[in-house]
Amino acid sequence: MSSSINVEVIHELPLQPNLLDRDGFLTGLLNQVTVSEKDDCLQQLRDGAVKWVRHSVIPNTRDEEWRFTDLSPLKQVDFKLGMFQEISLESDILSEVSQRLVFVNGVYSPDLSHTEDLLAGLKVGNLNVLSDEVVQQYLAQSEGTREVFTALNTAALNDVAVVWVGKNVVVETPIHLLFVSVAGESATISQPRVLVVAESNSQLGLIEEYTNHRDTENTEKEVYFTNGVTEIWVNENAQVSHNRVVREGAAAFHVGKTAVTQARYSRYSCNAVTVGGRISRHNLEILQTGEQTETTLNGLTVIADNQLADTHSALSLNHPHGVSKQLHKCIIGDRAHGVFNGKIFVPKPAQLTNASQLNRNLLLSSKSRIDTKPQLEITADNVKCAHGATVSQLEDDQIFYLQSRGIDENNARKLLVNGFAMEIINFIPVAALRESLLKTVTSLTNK
Repeated sequence: MSSSINVEVIHELPLQPNLLDRDGFLTGLLNQVTVSEKDDCLQQLRDGAVKWVRHSVIPNTRDEEWRFTDLSPLKQVDFKLGMFQEISLESDILSEVSQRLVFVNGVYSPDLSHTEDLLAGLKVGNLNVLSDEVVQQYLAQSEGTREVFTALNTAALNDVAVVWVGKNVVVETPIHLLFVSVAGESATISQPRVLVVAESNSQLGLIEEYTNHRDTENTEKEVYFTNGVTEIWVNENAQVSHNRVVREGAAAFHVGKTAVTQARYSRYSCNAVTVGGRISRHNLEILQTGEQTETTLNGLTVIADNQLADTHSALSLNHPHGVSKQLHKCIIGDRAHGVFNGKIFVPKPAQLTNASQLNRNLLLSSKSRIDTKPQLEITADNVKCAHGATVSQLEDDQIFYLQSRGIDENNARKLLVNGFAMEIINFIPVAALRESLLKTVTSLTNK
């Protein structure tokens, strides 16, 4: 792995005057960036990302990857940089988790975090816990750095939530990364960044949670934009269990990128749950860099009203004997719109790959909508791969059966919906978080 920051291609882009600042909305967001002088080692990354953003435009429905997700409501909002605010976290603290990092409007809060009593070989904190050499080796080195929202995040790079697990270190309890948005008088933007490195033969559990500050009134009407990027490096024979939870306000916008790099013999699992948000998008990209990796992806999207939630995943299996399994579920009510596009790439060198993908969707209203596209691209000739999608509604005979057992119709519907969701929620390793998510799912689906 290179120890130098790989931004030469970005710097070599011809800076034609007519191509600079192609998108006024992006230019406005770039103008909200503030940079700390102490982060000189990040300046090259930021400069390259700024140039890339200035050459870019916000995706629209004419772009194949965004054709079902209209971002025009996002472009109509004038966002200002979110500032740190003092808050209370009593409702968000997970008692089963010992280590916690908290960022408020993208700003690290050491007072709300808990990073004491760390295991030897474990580093949890902000960017200060890593040397410049390690930062240059891993930060912004994943595939997909030139995607416009990822580049926008890098252009605003000021601090990072860091979890670094040394060789042969086993972390028994999950580490909680909590990103809280507190809207001000005007719409705000925050751009959190996460860097996770699991060295060879290590094991780690991670809970990455995005939420709004629920102690204030009218949080459903507060407008803010979270543009987050998470890079996870799973080195040889390492294991990472990643749980990603998004619970944004009903008027919020959320775009998230998870870039995972798996070395040989490594194991990575992701349990991603998205509830709420006016428009939310999660780009999950996994790159296999060695043979015999295991990848498990579980996802749940629950939306109602006029919300839109989009999940795009891309799994590149470039080496032999890779095993992957993906199950993504959507529960869609009212006039909400769900989108799922899962891609699995199996080129010729990836012989003896075993990959499966399934998207299951439950529509709770005749006006709810799902666009689903499971996708396999295979050129290897000795593989076992399968993919599929189902779209259904609550069956009358199922409801009748429960009613015949003394359960009224409303509770019968609730029981069926919760059962559909619990298959994914049960993968979350913390009981308190599972219970909280189930309550959120119930409140949304009962609207």
